[in-house]
Amino acid sequence: MSDTSGWYYCLTHQAVEHGKGCKGPDRMGPYPDEATAARALEIARERTEAADESDKKWRGDDED
Repeated sequence: MSDTSGWYYCLTHQAVEHGKGCKGPDRMGPYPDEATAARALEIARERTEAADESDKKWRGDDED
């Protein structure tokens, strides 16, 4: 069941949705506001890059 009060980014329609919208697996969120939901893909990319960097450091791959 989807939250009917949050902001989401719909992967199917590549659009921000508020409240009820597409099915849960097709959405990212909830986000606190429309502007943050609009940045959902950018936020995910930043988090993935940070996790990849952390993994490199943990494995020692960051040493030259």
